[in-house]
Amino acid sequence: MKVLLVNGSAKSNGCTYTALHEVERVLNQEGIETEIAWLGLGPIRDCIGCGQCNAKHPGCVFDDDPINELIAKAREADGFVFGTPVYYAHPSGRILSALDRMFYAGKSAFAHKPGAAVASARRAGTTASVDVLNKYFTIAEMPVISSSYWNMVHGNRPEETLQDKEGLQVMRNLGRNMAWLLKCIKAGEQKGISIPENEYGEKTNYIR
Repeated sequence: MKVLLVNGSAKSNGCTYTALHEVERVLNQEGIETEIAWLGLGPIRDCIGCGQCNAKHPGCVFDDDPINELIAKAREADGFVFGTPVYYAHPSGRILSALDRMFYAGKSAFAHKPGAAVASARRAGTTASVDVLNKYFTIAEMPVISSSYWNMVHGNRPEETLQDKEGLQVMRNLGRNMAWLLKCIKAGEQKGISIPENEYGEKTNYIR
């Protein structure tokens, strides 16, 4: 079993990474393989709604940023943790652009796999940011992993984040809950419990 953790911060080893690494540490203790993927500093395109990903399935038509690589990694993963810093009380533009395209062009890579959102802030805006990221999971039929408090840490620098004892505890419990559910899913598969055969195709437009 493997969990892909995505760092949506422009800083490769900042507060968001510090939170993700705490989750990763517990997952490894639970026998879960992990990878932290950083979005990097290069440009990440917005989704322009061109629809060409349907023709080029299973990826995005644009290959000049890490999105198709991340979709490929997602197909090999069993669970996900997406981390973001808080900018003006919402997630980073980088992670929103990435998730828009990853979920639009590669939704099947995420469906029915557990997902968690983690937010890092100096002070406020964390709950709003976690809420935004959770929306991606709930439209992709993904179980949402929670913890013993909302999935957030506080601090302006990594050394301050490490002083947020409750926040780090939340990250560790998040890792344990993720590992537990992954093991439950695996046990269910071994007992013959398969993914539900849901209905698709209906789209209601309210403009007549």
